[in-house]
Amino acid sequence: MQRIAIIGTTGSGKTTLAAEVSRIFGSVPIELDALNWQPGWTLVPCDLFRQEVAKALDAPRWVTDGNYRSVRDLVWERADCLVWLDYPLSLIVTRLIRRTARRIWKSESCCNGNQESQRREFSRESIILWALQTHGRLRREYSPLLRQLADQGKTVVIHRSPQETRAWLDEIRLSQTAISS
Repeated sequence: MQRIAIIGTTGSGKTTLAAEVSRIFGSVPIELDALNWQPGWTLVPCDLFRQEVAKALDAPRWVTDGNYRSVRDLVWERADCLVWLDYPLSLIVTRLIRRTARRIWKSESCCNGNQESQRREFSRESIILWALQTHGRLRREYSPLLRQLADQGKTVVIHRSPQETRAWLDEIRLSQTAISS
């Protein structure tokens, strides 16, 4: 696994997993949110976003996290492994509520210094609302697409629980330890 794309509903743990996988493999982490959002929650124009993603994917070893349909062709085409965090919606919403509350309470920033706020969370821009709106769509969309990629020879890993993800991480840690020994 040299080029890994981690996908899943907002709040599933993509960025956290990508950071850990990058550390294990010594790969470049590519956070798609950071390439897509400028300060002030301003979206990068699509053509520039695609250019930045393509440039980042020139690295020989990388791990992306994100679900951007506008760059899916670039990321999925170049990836040799796709990891889908297909967790239950109840788990994702619980995680998002905790994460969002923590970020608001502690004034933590995310991608490019942007901050979540109570005002934002009680608007149509709410990350929790976004998860509720996209979870089912992504499940319907990803299943056939990932099956097709697996049939074409790409490695597709689907985790339905954090326990499965932890077991997979343990496996790759062991394999990397064996390789370096």
